[in-house]
Amino acid sequence: MSSDQQYPYGQQHGQQQPYPPQQYPDPYQGQQPHDGQYDPSYTQEPYPQQSHPQQPQQQGYPQQAHPQAAQTWEGETWDTQYQPVLPPEQTPVAADTAYLPVQGAHPLPPETPAYAEPAAEPVAPNGSAATGAPAGAGYSTPTVGGNTRITDAQRARAEGRSPIIPPGIQPAGLTAALGLLLAAGAAIGPYALLAPLVLLQAVAAAGWFRLNGMWPARQGIALAFAGGLAADAVLLSVGRENAPAAIVGTLGVWVLITLVLQLRSRAGADERMQGLMATVASAALAILATGHLAAADDAVVIGGIAVAVATVTRALPLPPVASVVLSLLAATGAGVAAGGATDIGASGALLGLTAGVLALVGLRVASYDYPSRFVHFTAGVALPLTAAAPAVYLIGRVLV
Repeated sequence: MSSDQQYPYGQQHGQQQPYPPQQYPDPYQGQQPHDGQYDPSYTQEPYPQQSHPQQPQQQGYPQQAHPQAAQTWEGETWDTQYQPVLPPEQTPVAADTAYLPVQGAHPLPPETPAYAEPAAEPVAPNGSAATGAPAGAGYSTPTVGGNTRITDAQRARAEGRSPIIPPGIQPAGLTAALGLLLAAGAAIGPYALLAPLVLLQAVAAAGWFRLNGMWPARQGIALAFAGGLAADAVLLSVGRENAPAAIVGTLGVWVLITLVLQLRSRAGADERMQGLMATVASAALAILATGHLAAADDAVVIGGIAVAVATVTRALPLPPVASVVLSLLAATGAGVAAGGATDIGASGALLGLTAGVLALVGLRVASYDYPSRFVHFTAGVALPLTAAAPAVYLIGRVLV
């Protein structure tokens, strides 16, 4: 092997070294000597670095730190000046690495915006925008954003109309049917009266919660309905002569239970107060309806018929004042007619008139603050009969 291959930095072997040569273990021991040919599969291991207190640590190829000092190789080596030459056609060119379109590919269609601008609506000859919906229809043009139709209550609020929306003829018909069921059950006996009364209590509990805008409120409705059932059970066990104590006692216990449950709630203070008032009022209505079970049978018959006639008459399409007057006259006449069929006689007119007044008050409450159809078919059905229960019980005790 030539001397220029063994000493790549032009230093002669016989030149004086400033430091004595260090003895290192031969890293190439056991390797076959090379004959000067470059082996690209062989990877050269880094040579151990020589450290001295006066010189910085050498990295990579040894650098000449002093004109008179050079690092020597103790083991066999090979020609490090040999570099393979790539053919000209394999030399990477910047133009070759640029993006080239796929041969034979079709161009992409033009992109469209995610939300296209709505096309201008055609203008009708009369100057108004022509739409696909007929004039006066309650539906808007079809859209992909969902159904945009609003309820009658939302439309009335948006238009600034009165917040009072009467239930209408259908809830009035249901109220009349339930009142007649109460009258028929009272004519048969207290246990026959219990079935329509329980239905009345359930509808009253659910309707009051929905009337106050609290929905869903399954726990509150169940608690109020359970209060009505408890009042019925207590009344049947102690008898009608102890009806006031049974009704007031059950109401007091249910108010205490509701208060304890609301104190254990983790909701905010305002929400807990709203839930407390709604639950107490709903339970009070359900328990108050027990007055039909505590009243005399003849009084329940008169009161049920009078409420049925008053609600149906109030739902007729008449002027407000005339409708109210006609409803009260109809309730009074129904009381007289029902009293003639019972032992009360003509005195049933007073009971019929009082029950009619309270029934209209219940209808007014169920019509307030833009009520929905669900409110009309729950509170609008139950409140007239529930509000008339105290009058049926008190006036019935006076007349019978």
